[in-house]
Amino acid sequence: MGAKSKEESAKAARTESASAIRASITFPADVYETLETIAKQKKVSLAWVVREAAENYIANKWPLFGGAKGE
Repeated sequence: MGAKSKEESAKAARTESASAIRASITFPADVYETLETIAKQKKVSLAWVVREAAENYIANKWPLFGGAKGE
């Protein structure tokens, strides 16, 4: 995964927010702490880690859907 410029990231965020749905999720404390650790190591947000995990889960569970992002 390549690094994005701040401008590219902001544009992507605007595009995502137009079609994205916000969800509130409760995690066990140990899972949340692990997700925070992963986010810090990757230098991304916790939300990014959760979205990436969800997309990977869907791709692995239902590969015939061709990608969670409408690819």
